[in-house]
Amino acid sequence: MAKYRVVVSDQVFPSVELERRLLGEIDAELVVASGSRDEVLAMAAGADGVLNTYMPWDADAIARLDRCKIIARYGIGFDNVDLDAARRSHIVVTNVPDYSVEEVATHALALILTILRKIVVADRSVRSGVWSIDNFRPIRRLSTMTVGLVGYGRIARRIGAPLEALGARVVVHDPYLQPDDRLPELLGLDELLAESDIVSLHLPLTAETRGIIGAAAIGRMKEGAILINTSRGPLVDLDSVTSALTSGHLSGAGLDVFDVEPLDAARIEGIPNLIATPHMAYYSEEALQESQRKAATQVIKVLTGQPPDYPVN
Repeated sequence: MAKYRVVVSDQVFPSVELERRLLGEIDAELVVASGSRDEVLAMAAGADGVLNTYMPWDADAIARLDRCKIIARYGIGFDNVDLDAARRSHIVVTNVPDYSVEEVATHALALILTILRKIVVADRSVRSGVWSIDNFRPIRRLSTMTVGLVGYGRIARRIGAPLEALGARVVVHDPYLQPDDRLPELLGLDELLAESDIVSLHLPLTAETRGIIGAAAIGRMKEGAILINTSRGPLVDLDSVTSALTSGHLSGAGLDVFDVEPLDAARIEGIPNLIATPHMAYYSEEALQESQRKAATQVIKVLTGQPPDYPVN
């Protein structure tokens, strides 16, 4: 019988053999749960650790963990885990905040450039037999534009550098930062929205940030501005975005995440100048393996009495 038991509460990876091998080095058995929520919780009840992706761990679910020492999230966000309930149960919660920085920054930049250069519209034009730029005028030069980054953590910093290299003015809103010569210009949120031609969100989902971009915020944005969200879906009120795209107040939006996933495609049917991707900004083969390795490593550290690298509670 193994010394430890670790349960994967919701398996989304092509394989968990990497975790199984790493955990085997400390004599930990890896069990992949399946079935209903109650069936998963029954399997996890006696686990020493839980590896988690999307499954919600509220106070009720956490109370059913008899001996668990750690809930390790594979991803960056941790809004699906009740941190206070975990703390009361003496359960460490960890995430992997640095595993897909390159991928998300690249995806956000790709959405910005695709919308700005009207690549999708141009492709459809050529395929329909129209060899002309008349249908997608005007296109503006990036170096004449201001890009506002809402939140300035690892991902925003990664995207800011190439935008500045291409000549854009980059401004930032982040209430946790103080002005510094090494940082881009810091603005209040309302000021950033009013000045930015492109607004890109790089925020965690919290009570304060939920719905931060709704009808009022969009109304403060420039006529013809572009909105990008590769962070968390509930940061944005989708209906307000589609309304602004339909009216032309926003000239484009690139959304990788949505308030309800998977997205009901009917909600965006016929909406102009919207690029929607299926919550894929985090993905590359290398990023998946990094996430799996680092999440499993947090479990190993906690079960063997070492401090984790990424505690969030």
